[in-house]
Amino acid sequence: MMAVPKGVKSKECLYLPAHYSLKKRFQTDDETPTRNLLPLEDIVEHVFPSKYSPTYHNVAVQFLDFVIKKKGKVYSEDIASFVSSNNISKATFYNRILPKLRAFGLIKMEREFTDIGKKSRKLKISLSRTFGNYLMKIADSWLAILDEI
Repeated sequence: MMAVPKGVKSKECLYLPAHYSLKKRFQTDDETPTRNLLPLEDIVEHVFPSKYSPTYHNVAVQFLDFVIKKKGKVYSEDIASFVSSNNISKATFYNRILPKLRAFGLIKMEREFTDIGKKSRKLKISLSRTFGNYLMKIADSWLAILDEI
């Protein structure tokens, strides 16, 4: 018999506080969606809640903002510069923050060959639409269920 794991791993958790506790309302009293957009900090709050992991939250916001300012793509040199100039632990960044941003679909990580003779492959990180598409699929599916009633 296989043992049942205890709890959900934090690397697989999306933080979703009660809808009435949010700073910005996302719907009116009659459940019509509002048109206001969430700032980057509020989006990252669902991946790295500042209440439970303030350092990861701050670094993730800084990094995503950095990638946005670089037109949505950064390479190895940019990433190394970002980590060192912001005094961020490499272990924290590469082992905790990047894997979760990738797993949740906020970023894509790819390796590029620059020179055929070289063995090293340049890391390229770009912003991804997967996070938004994933959440929209869940939301649209729920609304479709409600429409059938």
